[in-house]
Amino acid sequence: MVNPHVSIRLFRPKQLKDTKLPVLLWIHGGGHLTGAPEQDDRANMIFARELGIVVAAVRYRIGALASAPASVTDCYAALRFLYEGAPELGLDPDRFAVGGASAGGGIAAGLVLFNHDHGVVPLTFQLLVYPMLDDRTVSAPRESFRMFHMWSPASNRLGWSTYLATTAGSAEISPYAVPARREDLTGLPPAWIGVGTLDLFLEENIEYARRLRDAGVACEVDIVSGAFHGFDQVFFSKGVSRTFRASQMQALRQAGIQTVV
Repeated sequence: MVNPHVSIRLFRPKQLKDTKLPVLLWIHGGGHLTGAPEQDDRANMIFARELGIVVAAVRYRIGALASAPASVTDCYAALRFLYEGAPELGLDPDRFAVGGASAGGGIAAGLVLFNHDHGVVPLTFQLLVYPMLDDRTVSAPRESFRMFHMWSPASNRLGWSTYLATTAGSAEISPYAVPARREDLTGLPPAWIGVGTLDLFLEENIEYARRLRDAGVACEVDIVSGAFHGFDQVFFSKGVSRTFRASQMQALRQAGIQTVV
């Protein structure tokens, strides 16, 4: 790969070795402060097995290592590598999706914008799991978030300020780094956004979904009552988490990101 900062962790169904498979480029979360693709191995293996797809979990420079838009351009390098190498890798170049959780979901949304403006990959879908989309949330009154858990306003401010290398909420910040700042969302691939009612990102996720729809982009929203940020990782095997993952897989199936055996 041309970008020396990037590597890809591939999950591929063993029974489908000789088939051109759809691809989900997966971007891990961690608030731009931490994280690695290995943290999502369990879910990525389930998605690969159940959907009959390749899940490509990308290792990129987090904000603590390189400021914006390095994470987006790193992930774009991975996307280009997979797309251009599709014949050798056994991938279907017409069925590429991107997805991510938390900060990874925000990077995925930024990657979609970057690819739309500069890229060559015909993306089919974007899967945004409680995505971190808007640095301006740090300016909201703290009492507005007193019921939210796991990712606090203080953590949010630190994560954004680290990634942006400036004060979160400042003017003139690139929409590739902060997707919610993008004015024109037309022409983007369909989306799925999932978030809990006790998640700090609830309002910004709902607003981004509304703006996608207003721009003519199909967007399904799954709001999980009583769920906090990262609930599906903390309680991976609980019914609510399995249902949440099933909703994501169904959205990918409807977008054609599956292999019918």
